[in-house]
Amino acid sequence: MKKMKISSGVPQLNRLLEGLYIGDNVVWHDDSGRLASVFCLNFIQASRAEEKPIIYVSFDRSPKNLLDKLGPLSDNPRLIVLDCFTHGKGSGTPVFLKFYEDAVQHTCQIIRVEEPDKVDKVMDVLYDTHATLEGDVRFVFDSLTGMQELWGEEVHVLNFYVHSCPRLYELNTIAYWIMEKRAHSPRLRAQINRIAQVAIDLSVKRGTTSLTILKAEKRNLDAQNKPYNYWSKGLRVSFDFEKRTTGPIDLGMRLKALRMLRGFSQRELAKLVGVTSSSISQVESNLIYPSLPALIKMAEVLSAEVSDFFQEKTGLRNRVVFLARDAADIKNQNFSEGSIYIKQLTSADSETSTESYLIEIAPGKKLPFHFFTHKGEEVGYLLSGELQFILGTEEYTMKPGDVVRLTSEMPIWWKNPGTDVARLFWVKVR
Repeated sequence: MKKMKISSGVPQLNRLLEGLYIGDNVVWHDDSGRLASVFCLNFIQASRAEEKPIIYVSFDRSPKNLLDKLGPLSDNPRLIVLDCFTHGKGSGTPVFLKFYEDAVQHTCQIIRVEEPDKVDKVMDVLYDTHATLEGDVRFVFDSLTGMQELWGEEVHVLNFYVHSCPRLYELNTIAYWIMEKRAHSPRLRAQINRIAQVAIDLSVKRGTTSLTILKAEKRNLDAQNKPYNYWSKGLRVSFDFEKRTTGPIDLGMRLKALRMLRGFSQRELAKLVGVTSSSISQVESNLIYPSLPALIKMAEVLSAEVSDFFQEKTGLRNRVVFLARDAADIKNQNFSEGSIYIKQLTSADSETSTESYLIEIAPGKKLPFHFFTHKGEEVGYLLSGELQFILGTEEYTMKPGDVVRLTSEMPIWWKNPGTDVARLFWVKVR
């Protein structure tokens, strides 16, 4: 049975990883002990937007400290915190027990694990809690390093992990496991990677952070074992590959324009050409150039000449009118069929500073992430219907005639709560 794909909450990571699959155990090898946090928070935010239950297993942070770290994300009745700190590293001291004595009401549920120093007790609480939940539950284990510091030996951490990963896979969960790679032996890291479905290395060198996908099962990734520099601000994560090359020949832009004109998704074109969808994505982003045989095959599939990828489109530079017959339907396989319809109104390879779209969202449909992965300003005008979306921690509702302007942050979901199609005129600023 094919596993369902979901979003990590970071569009650029989805692009590199081709999304997350239900059943994935994702191990984050953190160089400094702080780099994985932003990816975990985005994962929690995406799970919250999809209204999925989340179990956060905390060994390193007290409940008060963890709630402060989560901020508005803790305001979630589907979030369950398993507190392995208070009677673990906190040693049950009054200063940490006071959190429970104050009887403050929290939106999320907090379960105090009484004997977190015993592996079997932690597992009992973990799976007893999971048994009360329905659907694909999400987990964050923060952290394997904290477990080892409490349990004393690597063998205990490995036994817990070895027993938990297959079980969580069979239970159709997605789990994030955080470990400080310098705190563990190469042998333990190798054994953990062998069992995980996904392993990601996060490093920092001379102030520059980078992400490397070490392992990704059921994916044919060109991005694997290649470091990608990134930076983060708040919950936003940006990668260097978002910066498009600017030169006299923009092969990626030409390919994208021809692909959309023919109505192909990146995945569909990749299948017809005989390459991975990640390869098509990287060519369109001008990260790599295709081989000559691949380029010839692309031209054949797209009913174009090879020279079309390199010719300067001087005729489009000062284009004034874009004809209706030239508009291209855009297929996006990240969304369920029938939930959204996107038509590009202006040519992608024109010399204009904007791209215009008509977007229609079906009645009652909810989109788990934004329409586009785009670093730059976007503006939308609601022509008809009603739309809701969340930006940051705020929820907004749009009525006909309302305008939304996005700068750097993207909505984490869109929803059409009405009984009519919601129609948007959308503009991306390059």
